[in-house]
Amino acid sequence: MQATTFPIATPNGLAGKPDHSIVPQLQRSEIFRDFHQAYENTTGLPLALRATGSFLSPLHASKRANPLCQLMAASNASCAACLRLQQRMETEALSDAQTFQCFAGLRESAVPVRVGRDVIGHLQTGQVMFRAPTKGGFAKVVSQLAVWGATVDLRQLETAYFRTRTVTKKQYDSMVRLLSIFAQQLGAVSNQVLMQEAAAELPAIAKARAYIAEHHGDDLSLVQVAQAVNMSAFYFCKTFRSVTGLTFTDYVARLRIESVKTMLLNPHTRISEAAYAAGFQSLSQFNRVFRRIAGASPTDYRERLHGAAAPRHPRILENAA
Repeated sequence: MQATTFPIATPNGLAGKPDHSIVPQLQRSEIFRDFHQAYENTTGLPLALRATGSFLSPLHASKRANPLCQLMAASNASCAACLRLQQRMETEALSDAQTFQCFAGLRESAVPVRVGRDVIGHLQTGQVMFRAPTKGGFAKVVSQLAVWGATVDLRQLETAYFRTRTVTKKQYDSMVRLLSIFAQQLGAVSNQVLMQEAAAELPAIAKARAYIAEHHGDDLSLVQVAQAVNMSAFYFCKTFRSVTGLTFTDYVARLRIESVKTMLLNPHTRISEAAYAAGFQSLSQFNRVFRRIAGASPTDYRERLHGAAAPRHPRILENAA
């Protein structure tokens, strides 16, 4: 079955306060690493995923980074100009992909990665020109650097400038569109990535996660799980969050939502049946949690999943909130 793109909410569930800890986990995820390698090898352009609030250009670390950008990054003045561009990209690229042009004439794009209603980061690419570099264009760059008082080796600068990668606008727009599709997919898998992260996991926490997975359909409590792994409730609560990055309550809620999503792959499963089977004690609670984590109502989620062919059951959940 084809993957469906539904964004999820932030781990802390607070609108407007995205949890940036998701981004490092996405960067380490297999899906991002595979796409990153395939994109750079295919297009020859750098690609990076950066969290919001981090304004230094992440493309400089790529092996595909433009030598001109790397050279100018060594100058405080041009670096400051790049910083201003990065800030502009973050504030303007919120609803969809945006392409910007720096003072040197290079294009760079930012594609928002949304988690629920929040933008947690951006996929960035670019450092290219749409037309071949010209002597006049280079003269303008040198003139601007002189105004800023920047000290740059002009011979190296000229060599790097005229080696800048050029692509047609049509080609570049297709690359950005590809990133927009992938950004949706990252949003869709963020919850799974967050829950599967188990680096340096303590054996007791691994045991706790297994216990929760087996009993998530029951009326599960923190004390019950702590006792199952022979830890005090206080120490277990502190350790669990430190290792998983989630509170016990949020972790269980996310696991139950993933269980509901799996059950809803069957178009004949009633949403209410799936909610109770996953361990939710009331429909109003389930409705709130599902919206927070999945970024959509349960009914809308199922209709998008199966389309018009999905059986129409009474909209109990819409009236239970």
